[in-house]
Amino acid sequence: MSNYTYDLEACTALMRGGSKSFFAASRLLPIRMRAPAIALYAFCRLADDAIDNGHDQQAAMRDLKARLAAIYAGRPGTEDADRALTVVVHRYAIPIGLLEALLDGFLWDSEGRRYETLADVEAYGARVAGTVGAMMSLIMGAASQTAIARASELGVAMQLTNIARDIGEDARNGRLYVPRTWFREIGMDADAWLANPVFDARIAGFTQRLLLRADALYRRGEFGLIELPRDCRPAIQAARLVYAEIGVQLARTGLNSIDHRSVVSTPRKLALIARATATALKAPAVPAVPLSPVPAIHYLVDIVRGDRDEVEDSVPTAVPHRSFDERIEWMVDLFERLEQRGRPVR
Repeated sequence: MSNYTYDLEACTALMRGGSKSFFAASRLLPIRMRAPAIALYAFCRLADDAIDNGHDQQAAMRDLKARLAAIYAGRPGTEDADRALTVVVHRYAIPIGLLEALLDGFLWDSEGRRYETLADVEAYGARVAGTVGAMMSLIMGAASQTAIARASELGVAMQLTNIARDIGEDARNGRLYVPRTWFREIGMDADAWLANPVFDARIAGFTQRLLLRADALYRRGEFGLIELPRDCRPAIQAARLVYAEIGVQLARTGLNSIDHRSVVSTPRKLALIARATATALKAPAVPAVPLSPVPAIHYLVDIVRGDRDEVEDSVPTAVPHRSFDERIEWMVDLFERLEQRGRPVR
């Protein structure tokens, strides 16, 4: 087995064992996009684990930034995910600033950062999810300011949905992403509640506020579909619809995000995926007036706009002896072979 085959096989196994939603959505991507998406996800997953599970988060952060520097210099180490990501960042001109912002978001988590306002929460969402939206947009070939803004906002919307769904689970792990000002507005002690997280009408209100903001960002995200290649639209629309449906399920259970975790059933997911697939057959919505990026993701748009030329001019010096197109073609062919083997999908 060649080093290339091992790299992508390892990344695929990691992705299969991680996010079920990500894996399912990736299967709706055109085949040429799936391998780069896997490589990106694999590095993000490993980076999150390295920071979250390590005893010295600052040391882990230094190590990850050194690995990124080596990746962008075209001299990745022996890690499978690093070698695969090297191909992707150079082929698709992904600025290093996006990955550094993602690492910052992971570090915020490990440090137990306090989020006082909704703007603070959205700044966190921009780092851990908006960055992924921006990078996926670049992989799909959509690099305009509008495309990056809408993709980043969609990522933030998904993160707000995650936060709304997981308020109880996060609290039991000592984490609070609900803005603390919301607690103070109604005379509620956030730390006292965090020590004994129970559901009541006040928590339901917080959950609803998060979901309402997420819905506003989902609507903005839909306007980004027109920026994407036609064959990429179903996957992004599917992710958007399935994540938004989590909020619908929460509402059906009285917005109780403490005592159980809302999920979207398989039949409902399939229905939403079918609906998303139909978006490839019609023109996406266009906003009546231009939409400026929401404040939290302004800097992501600036990173892409400011760094893109520099990244495009860089050349990976130690990625082996094939052209980029040949390497991407190899990755695509391998992914097709993996699928044909009938491996279980999680």
